[in-house]
Amino acid sequence: MLQASHYNYWVVIALMMIGLYMVIAQGNLVKKIIGLNIFQTSVFIFYISVGKVDGGSAPILHEGETLYSNPLPHVLILTAIVVGIATTALALALTIRIKHAYGSIEERDIQAAEALQEQTSPQNRPAVEKEP
Repeated sequence: MLQASHYNYWVVIALMMIGLYMVIAQGNLVKKIIGLNIFQTSVFIFYISVGKVDGGSAPILHEGETLYSNPLPHVLILTAIVVGIATTALALALTIRIKHAYGSIEERDIQAAEALQEQTSPQNRPAVEKEP
């Protein structure tokens, strides 16, 4: 019974593990971004769950109300959602730039292109000394 009453924590744990798995196991950059968003959503749910007070009302003074919920976790999560959207937009913009530069958004293809570029770059070749 105790475990069933805290189902929201089980949802948080499941979402965290799904998001972490996607970030680690996927090679596609867009799938990694989606995994980060799932992980971030689980953190939001966790903070909102912790901030909820059973039987608490909004912190507006009324007669007869003695138990109030703290609005700070909800306000912080609202700010975190805005920051998360901006971060996701930046990550997707960088993914588009990577696609244009390397022709792929797969991690293996990008690493292979980087390795090939390092091998053929003139900076990595030994300098030939000119004789006077």
